[in-house]
Amino acid sequence: MQVDNRILDDLARVAGGALGAFSSLREEAEGQLRAQLERVLSRMDVVSREEYEAVRAMAAKAREEQEAMAERLAALEATVASLSAPTAPLPVPVEAPGVPAVVETEPAAPAAKPAVGAPPAP
Repeated sequence: MQVDNRILDDLARVAGGALGAFSSLREEAEGQLRAQLERVLSRMDVVSREEYEAVRAMAAKAREEQEAMAERLAALEATVASLSAPTAPLPVPVEAPGVPAVVETEPAAPAAKPAVGAPPAP
């Protein structure tokens, strides 16, 4: 029985050593693969995660500012529209048969007085 235990112990040590060698081989292969991928990505001029997040934050801020400016513009346009609205209704032209309608929006300016010493106007 002692002999059987010794053989099993030796087999267990060999298997443990092989597993340790395979795990270190796996870690080395992962490291090599990671380094190769980083080289390929650096040649492709791909942005890093930090740069992407910074640009994304800037775009979100710009979008918020644009929406605020749009609201402000709408409020200003409403104010201008309310200030420029007519307060009294416009006169409605009345047409007589055979006579074109004439609407006077401003009173006619009075005739200019002749200058002193000027001949009278004809």
